Amino acid sequence: MRFSQLYAPTVKEAPTDAEVISHALLHRAGFIRKAAAGVYTYLPLAKRTLSKIEKIIREEMDKIGAQELSMPIIHPAELWQMTGRWDDYGDEMMKLKDRHGRDFALGPTHEEMITFLVKDEVRSYKQLPVFLYQIGPKYRDEIRPRFGLLRAREFIMKDGYSFHDSEESLDEAYRACSDAYSRIAERIGFKYIIIEAASGAIGGSQSHEFVSFAQVGETNLLKCNSCGYSSSDEQAPYKGEYEQINEEEKPLQLVHTPNVRTVQQVADFLSVDPKRIIKSLLFVGRNGFIMALVQGDRELNVEKLKVFMKDQSLRMASPDEVLEKFGVPIGFIGPVGIKLPIVADFGIKYLKNAVVGGMREDYHYINANVERDFTPDHYTDLLLTRENDPCPICGEPLEAMKGIELGHVFKLGTKYSQSMGAYFMDRDGNLKPFIMGCYGWGVSRTMAAVVEQLNDEDGIIWPRSIAPFEVIVTIVSTNDAQQKKFAEQIYAELSNRGIEVLIDDREISAGMKFKDADLIGFPLRITVGKSLQEGFVELKLRSEKTHIKVEASISKVLEKTIAALDSYNPHEGR
Repeated sequence: MRFSQLYAPTVKEAPTDAEVISHALLHRAGFIRKAAAGVYTYLPLAKRTLSKIEKIIREEMDKIGAQELSMPIIHPAELWQMTGRWDDYGDEMMKLKDRHGRDFALGPTHEEMITFLVKDEVRSYKQLPVFLYQIGPKYRDEIRPRFGLLRAREFIMKDGYSFHDSEESLDEAYRACSDAYSRIAERIGFKYIIIEAASGAIGGSQSHEFVSFAQVGETNLLKCNSCGYSSSDEQAPYKGEYEQINEEEKPLQLVHTPNVRTVQQVADFLSVDPKRIIKSLLFVGRNGFIMALVQGDRELNVEKLKVFMKDQSLRMASPDEVLEKFGVPIGFIGPVGIKLPIVADFGIKYLKNAVVGGMREDYHYINANVERDFTPDHYTDLLLTRENDPCPICGEPLEAMKGIELGHVFKLGTKYSQSMGAYFMDRDGNLKPFIMGCYGWGVSRTMAAVVEQLNDEDGIIWPRSIAPFEVIVTIVSTNDAQQKKFAEQIYAELSNRGIEVLIDDREISAGMKFKDADLIGFPLRITVGKSLQEGFVELKLRSEKTHIKVEASISKVLEKTIAALDSYNPHEGR
């Protein structure tokens, strides 16, 4: 490929809405262009990198016996209504109607579609296990698309599904896919960690995430450096001790707290420790309003609440909804006298003489006590586990870090097969629901995550495995016949040896060529310039700052190029 013919419009400035380095660099380097919020066009360089990521994924999935297919992007509502997820999935599902008024959705995931496919085709245990996967676009109507490809509305994903007649068979597929995912991460060349994870709207009994380390990312990791435990903060159980306050119960008292709404404002106004304040949080789900209670110095784990209530449609009530339903601004809501299901964190039962919302604007109750003044319907672990909380395995302090979720494996069990009537005949002639697994990998996210991990002040540093081209041959002066001839010879010889090479034959300054080469991030640059008159060309690995002078003979350049590529480490010095 010749740079003069390549559609790769590089620019100096990042887009104004670029909040992360991957968005900025992929735009500047001519990989992506935004069509709308969270929707991107992949330009030729991006397509080359994405194709390489997909190739690695295909090879590893095929190794474990998974078979590729392609399912529709548009899903009839009836399939999702069978599992209850038409309502449960929430506003992220992009819904639409056809000209006949029938409801459809743009697929955010394909559990319903694959179960519908298999349920009338596989009828006997003799046909199991079955492992199918696809690679293609997905759609989620993110309320605030941001971070470029890391949180897009349209994205490329590999999603796989397995069907089994036993838990043991599911375990084998789960382990096989987990091992395949580790190989995918290692072949692509980024640093990662495997963590226990929440299953969320997908559901199931067990799940793990494959997370790339990054300074940005929406996955909050918790890791124990003592025993090796790792988890997302949404999944990690809270195993800390609850402070038990031993004091006499005081009379409940309603006090005036003008324009005091937040925990910190209440703590300052009343001169109380935030631990003595109860956060009263209202949620709306399929069965109406519920209230969740946690201590004022802690954050509520919404995923734990959804799992406990078995309602993935739960969302925080809006201020307008609260005011309309209860006649009280959201900052003054409390459990005293309210007629709602109340779910409290375990720590609430140990509080004495706490502060709660007064159910009246500009008022709070002080000296509120459990059982006397309000009674939760349920107690459970609702806390978001955080850094320095004790490890649930060994008790040592947890360390927090950020990451980007790339792969996710789930044990779905019979969640979808039972609800959709997908049964097989077992060895004894009994009808049983398929036991299922689900395995996702974000393809377009991977491209962005690698850039988040591998970059410097000059641009992207691609691993060789997914670089759009492995080598760029830069002609310093295209008007110099000797430089051009030698560069063309190198280009031809490398291409003949199966090395993906781009020749920069553009009639622009050498400085602009060097900047583009570094910005795009080719693993190796061969510079054919003035030093050719002295019998040398220069080689430079993208991960290093130094140039290597090589004798200007085709055989020597080929030898050194192959050796340099074999030794290339994009993480060098990082």
